[in-house]
Amino acid sequence: MRRYPYLADPLWLGACLLYAVNRGWWREASGLPFFTGQFNDLLLLPCALPVLLWVQRRLGLREHDRFPEPGEVAFHFVVWSVIAEGIGPRLFPWAVGDLRDVAAYALGGMLAGLWWHRSGIARTAGA
Repeated sequence: MRRYPYLADPLWLGACLLYAVNRGWWREASGLPFFTGQFNDLLLLPCALPVLLWVQRRLGLREHDRFPEPGEVAFHFVVWSVIAEGIGPRLFPWAVGDLRDVAAYALGGMLAGLWWHRSGIARTAGA
């Protein structure tokens, strides 16, 4: 079984690069609502989950080095959605809860999960 590369994950590296480009330049240059609104939210789980799982592994809270499992993706999706879109707007006046952001977190998590498990999906489809 292949070990998950955590901070060397090509998806993580690519998502972080896209996040930085959009945050630093593209969203303002494009002016398009998707890039000013939900694009970075789509990248949340592909950017954050590898770092969180790496920290959990270093602290002994994660007992394996498998690729992120569906339950881990779902758990972090729920936690992030509640914090960023539920609790955050109640604590910080500049924060806004938005269901489109939650949908973007979900889609980004699902796409990342498919990417992380693409070899198993291909094996299952070919059987």
